[in-house]
Amino acid sequence: MKLLNLITVLFLFTACSSKKIDVLDQKGEFCGSIHRNDSLSLSKVLAPITNLLKDSTGVYVLEDGGGSMVARAWLSEYAERSIDIQYFIFSPDNVGLIACDYLVRAADRGVKVRLLVDDIMVDAGVHEILTLDSHKNIDIKIYNPGINLGKNIYGKLKKFATDFRGANQRMHNKTFNVDGKVVITGGRNIADEYFDFDHAYNFRDRDVLLLGKTVGEVSRSFEQFWKDSLSVPVIRLIDESANSVDEVHKFDRLHQYACNPENFWPQVRERVQNFPTTFLDIQKSERFTWTNSIQFVSDIPGKNDGSKGLGGGGATTEALFELIRSAQQSLDIQSPYLITTEKGRALFRSAIKRGVKIRILTNSLASTDNVEAFSGYQRDRNQLLETGVRVFEFRPDAAERFKVMTSALQTKINFTPIFGLHAKSMVVDGKIAVVGTFNLDPRSANLNTECITIIRSVKVAQGMLKGINQEFQPDNSWETTLNFNPDSQAGIRKNIKIINSRVVPKGIL
Repeated sequence: MKLLNLITVLFLFTACSSKKIDVLDQKGEFCGSIHRNDSLSLSKVLAPITNLLKDSTGVYVLEDGGGSMVARAWLSEYAERSIDIQYFIFSPDNVGLIACDYLVRAADRGVKVRLLVDDIMVDAGVHEILTLDSHKNIDIKIYNPGINLGKNIYGKLKKFATDFRGANQRMHNKTFNVDGKVVITGGRNIADEYFDFDHAYNFRDRDVLLLGKTVGEVSRSFEQFWKDSLSVPVIRLIDESANSVDEVHKFDRLHQYACNPENFWPQVRERVQNFPTTFLDIQKSERFTWTNSIQFVSDIPGKNDGSKGLGGGGATTEALFELIRSAQQSLDIQSPYLITTEKGRALFRSAIKRGVKIRILTNSLASTDNVEAFSGYQRDRNQLLETGVRVFEFRPDAAERFKVMTSALQTKINFTPIFGLHAKSMVVDGKIAVVGTFNLDPRSANLNTECITIIRSVKVAQGMLKGINQEFQPDNSWETTLNFNPDSQAGIRKNIKIINSRVVPKGIL
């Protein structure tokens, strides 16, 4: 799914404004009066913990998609100053449209919204993007443009032909920062399948919500990207003008979409409205903790200077390597896309020689959404197994999906979509938890900019490990060995497709 789909979403829905508004849906039927609670604000909800926010970081791992979506919605609704968003994918599907509605409504209240998206996944129309950007409180920038937005097929091919490495350097960071006080970061993009709302395919993913001190590190990283020359205002990339848009009614269609209860279900709105109570419950949860031992690591824009061709590494790569080197007992890893190099396998071999037990969960051919990446993994799978690492592959019918899929769609209708792994997480020695955007593959290591949160807390690590352990069980994954793999479970069509994918160099997968 494409990031600029988000912009299309914004154009289609405007949220029900901060004032009470009666809206008709596209059939001309009344769809209700919806308005925010003006007695609430983010600062009021955070007031009881203001002193803690100065010197510590509150940490809560968002395991289920429904809860992660509700948290973003409520934070958008009660933001007071700013919303800074950095994503690889922001699709104009149902979740994306509702998200855009929240952003437009926040901007209507005077909140400054900055949206930074990667060029390669932009899929919305030029006019819709410019319409969103035309809001006086919304600014959109495109990261590393030149291969998609505003380019015809000739321009795209020319970019890959003349600057292959540069064309493949993408921004994979994912951060959602509200008022510089609360951040959500992790594996989820903005699209239905990351929040359990897709009827055919959904991801098992993981985010972390951060309050307080570490949010400053995320803010500084965003500013670095926002001000970098690789991040270009969208208005500079396209010639079309949005001046012809009706300034009063330009977001009406978006507004109508979001106000229609068939699109934004009342039970979901109720969860959003109840989030302040949920937030208080979160602070009492065994999955919430305050800590000073936390680090947000982000690659710099552009990642590296290109002196090593498609290689080069970055800050996140080195941080993860150091964690692997420091492990003494165990490494429990989840990575949806797993393509190892000799350097990576050497790190694992060294750890195993000193007694570290290593388990990795990745997608099976039957569960993956990326056959090309799986092809890279398949080519080196036996070499990885020969290091002594235990490898597990996620089942498309994982029983765990009925626990972690908590969206309204799950409870409203009986559906059993394919379930794929998208969480990028690691637990070191049962004491250190890592949640981020980094896949164990050459693209994340050398080309994409990535970000990870390293949490040195036994409480958080053990909480994450509880769910991870469950997903290593036979009803959720197959253990792959030198004598067995579950590739045949994917069917003939996918197995034929993967053979055709082997022409893609592993270095850019």
